[in-house]
Amino acid sequence: MIAAYYDINGNAKETFKDLKIIKHESFDKFANKYIVIKITIQTYLSLTHDVDLLINKLKKDITDDLLKQYGYTNLSNDLNELMKCITLSTWKKFVIVIDEWDCILREFKDNQDWHEKYLDFLRYWFKDQDHIALVYMTGILPIKKYGTHSALNMFDEYSMLAAYQFNEFIGFTESEVQDLCTKYAIDFSECKRWYDGYKIQNFKSIYNPRSVNQCINLGEFGTYWNNTETYEALKFYITMDKGDLHDKITNLLANNPVKINTNTFTNDMKTFSSPDDILTLLVHLGYLTYDHETSSVTIPNQEIAIEFVNSIQGSGWPLVTQAIENSKNLLAAVLNGDCSTVAQGIEAAHFETSILSYNDENALAATISLAFYAAREFYTIVREFPTGKGFADLVFLPRPKCTSPILLIELKYDQSATAAIEQILNRKYPNSLINHAGEILLVGINYDKKSKNHTCSIQNFKI
Repeated sequence: MIAAYYDINGNAKETFKDLKIIKHESFDKFANKYIVIKITIQTYLSLTHDVDLLINKLKKDITDDLLKQYGYTNLSNDLNELMKCITLSTWKKFVIVIDEWDCILREFKDNQDWHEKYLDFLRYWFKDQDHIALVYMTGILPIKKYGTHSALNMFDEYSMLAAYQFNEFIGFTESEVQDLCTKYAIDFSECKRWYDGYKIQNFKSIYNPRSVNQCINLGEFGTYWNNTETYEALKFYITMDKGDLHDKITNLLANNPVKINTNTFTNDMKTFSSPDDILTLLVHLGYLTYDHETSSVTIPNQEIAIEFVNSIQGSGWPLVTQAIENSKNLLAAVLNGDCSTVAQGIEAAHFETSILSYNDENALAATISLAFYAAREFYTIVREFPTGKGFADLVFLPRPKCTSPILLIELKYDQSATAAIEQILNRKYPNSLINHAGEILLVGINYDKKSKNHTCSIQNFKI
């Protein structure tokens, strides 16, 4: 798109004739006014597997193309000198478009020497060059802090942490997805569950565009985005032995936001001084989403949650994996009114994931969220559901096509499960669910700190 707009050999008026940009006052000033060089670094890396060979081949290919097109001969082999001469003779500056600029830093993350050579080359090519009007680079990682180098500090950066004026263009907005779902007869609520959840500053509902497109093309929901690479990358980072990282990942699986400091991240894929650095990297990789208002991260949607579960299986987390496996039986026990089995299941989840230690009802809610992990396939789970006379601790709202009853769960700490049911009834919590006509199961759960036992009470209720 950028090449089509800027390139002197293009026809931007025809290409963009039906789009808003053609009506912008600056269109004629910039459209097809520049010499465009467009490169994919991954292609050169695949051909050379060596940074010196890559740089030499890149310079030779561009130089040969420019010499052929502009008819220069007997010039210095220096790429910048050639580009300066062309600009002086044509009065046309250059726009350089580079895709996957950071693949060397990602694929050879331990080779600091290659990093520095590559960054030095890019700095020499771009920095303070009057014949270059614009360099536009895409990649996964930000570019300011690789090692001690600040070779590319002349760039404005837009990322999953801060996209500024490009927020709404990072992915599909909710209104765009609603229109697509209507046009192609896709269940919007399911599309939201699978692919929504990215928060980019003032946009709280950004969808993964590749996955939405694949879902529409193939006609079913699934994990499409991560098919571009294996989940081994995610597995590698979340299983690192780095502070309380495992605790934080378990909290994320339990649907708990985790506060992080993004400022210490060095923008590479090797240097991690804390769990926060790893979680910040996962934001850039798309596995987590960052909320600026709370400075916290969450797992954005069902597609990514499945990748997290796949990654921890067989990775030395048997207790968390077992809690997730047991969650299928726990939901069945609730629906069958089996209070004893429910209490035992939550107790097992508590001790299997003992890092979620109980300090209050909120911590108990976190364990229950993980204990009922399998229920997310059938229910939308809402924490602190507003009822008019307070907040219900957990409400499980059936998804479309799910015929199971609503679950209204109230938690107590050193009281009784019966007291939890009484609170639900006394404060008339079910009245807030009048628009969800049907059967409701009232579930009271209590944890006794002294005995470390859980108790459960279940009662049917009809609106």
